[in-house]
Amino acid sequence: MIKKCKYRFLSIAVSLVIGVFILTINSCYYDKAEILYPPNTCDTATVTYSVSIIPILSANCTGCHGGSVPAGGMDLSIYSVVKAQVDNGKLWGAVSHTPGYKPMPKNSDKLNDCNLNKIKLWILAGAPNN
Repeated sequence: MIKKCKYRFLSIAVSLVIGVFILTINSCYYDKAEILYPPNTCDTATVTYSVSIIPILSANCTGCHGGSVPAGGMDLSIYSVVKAQVDNGKLWGAVSHTPGYKPMPKNSDKLNDCNLNKIKLWILAGAPNN
């Protein structure tokens, strides 16, 4: 009789542990897709030099093309230099990795589509200093 009770108690204890484990796993699930997987948004509604383009250039270009001795003699932290590169087509050719241009950033992947879209829209708007 004691053996039977012991096994019954063990069976109940194991069932409780498994039940708590299952409840714990299910309670950890968070099913808000918009929070888990936020939409990849690229705001191109208002592209300006100061708000959109300078941060892209600072993050990807001015590390080499800036400072006291800029690579290629191009200081891309200066608007007039950037505008000259836009006007001669080299800025877009370089960042879009167009054949015939040196792909930039050097030894790195092409800029993401969002940044390329911002640069392209800014260039199509005449590359204003805004």
